[in-house]
Amino acid sequence: MPPCRTLIWLSTHVPDIPEFGSEYQVYAINASDDMPLAPPSCAGPRVGVADLRRFNVSDVGNFNRWIEFLGLRYWVAIVDIHPSPGSDTQWFIARYCSDYHSAPLDISRFNAMLGHLWGMAELQIQTSEGFHGNRREPDFNDVVLTGSSPAICNTRALLRRFAAVDEPVLITGESGSGKEAAAHFIQKNSSRGYGPLVVVNCAALPESLIQSELFGYEKGAFTHALKTHPGRLEQAHRGTVLLAGIDELSMKQQSALLPFLQEGRLERIGGKTSFIVDVRILATSSSDLDELVRQGEFRSDVFYRLGSLIINMPALRQRPDDVITLALLLLDQNKTPKKLSTAAISALAHHTWPGNLRELQNRLRRAGLLSDSDSDSDNNTISPRSLGLPAALPTPSNPSQLTLSAFRNEAERHALSCSLSLTQHNISAAARMLAISRVSFYRLLEKHNHAALRPNEDSEGNCV
Repeated sequence: MPPCRTLIWLSTHVPDIPEFGSEYQVYAINASDDMPLAPPSCAGPRVGVADLRRFNVSDVGNFNRWIEFLGLRYWVAIVDIHPSPGSDTQWFIARYCSDYHSAPLDISRFNAMLGHLWGMAELQIQTSEGFHGNRREPDFNDVVLTGSSPAICNTRALLRRFAAVDEPVLITGESGSGKEAAAHFIQKNSSRGYGPLVVVNCAALPESLIQSELFGYEKGAFTHALKTHPGRLEQAHRGTVLLAGIDELSMKQQSALLPFLQEGRLERIGGKTSFIVDVRILATSSSDLDELVRQGEFRSDVFYRLGSLIINMPALRQRPDDVITLALLLLDQNKTPKKLSTAAISALAHHTWPGNLRELQNRLRRAGLLSDSDSDSDNNTISPRSLGLPAALPTPSNPSQLTLSAFRNEAERHALSCSLSLTQHNISAAARMLAISRVSFYRLLEKHNHAALRPNEDSEGNCV
């Protein structure tokens, strides 16, 4: 008997899925739904059906984020009518789909399409290192916004709302707090998710070259202009521009940028006419631009053009409940087989993280390389020393209560949190890790009023 084939059916409505019999196992997904923490777990190759019936421009962002999230290589689209040239439907099919079928479905032809794509997906797995070659691995930007702390839940909810509005967004926050990840999230979940995201590192822009870099130049505009070169803003047409570190621009550079921010028009160096470029502007800043404006170090007119929507990314110390979860995800991303020791978990939980998520990432990378030579670690675990952190002892929050009982209670609370984080909140596994019974584990949870389950989120991403 041939193996059951996995089919992901993505739509914006109650799908009209034909009867495939036992040949296919179908997973139906509504593109308007929030994404889970991980794609559906399916053995073997997978093929996707993008049901574009009733598809319109407002659906582009939702379909885009789901397709990126699922990571399938092979998709077939279903459309009501043949897509017209230049339409969003035609663009979507050209970007993501290997084939398409117009409704009503010819089941035999549709099955032939699916069979061909399923065979290609199976061949890809056989010729790659494994199943993970069939889907995109999560990158640092995906990990940054993961977590269940109120700070990051509220941030995700605000980012979703900002993504839905085609306005400039200013993203502020400390260095390493995930500002660029927030910009990627906004772009992927917006109506411009199908367009390019062009990142401009403002700190790396020489003052004399800002106009040629941003606006481009015509052939012969200056000595080495051997051909026409479109600038970064023009390259982002119908997409998004991220001005990373806009607080690093000099007043002169800000003045050069202002006309474009006001009118959306640019003129290449050496050009004779200006033209409109359709882009959405996102900007990041590690400084308080409002304060820089008051100090006369940043133009108020540039600030007001960029700051209609402002979001501040929380520092990692404001997300203490997320530190261990993020560490585990980053270790998995680094493809290290090593695990965190209990002492390492304690050290991570007690560190104040002045360098935020980038510091966490760098310490884990360092630990993965150095733990083999660390006398405090065995070959499979990471110690505080390999992380470059002092071993932390659980300390009562009230210094006046430095009693043996207080230390014991603090140690119990910490053991509960660590074991639950390491086991993804599996009570049985956490109890086994601590070498106690489930009954004893529940008694400890009750004793310390510990929330054994992570906070849920509502439809807007708020913790409830």
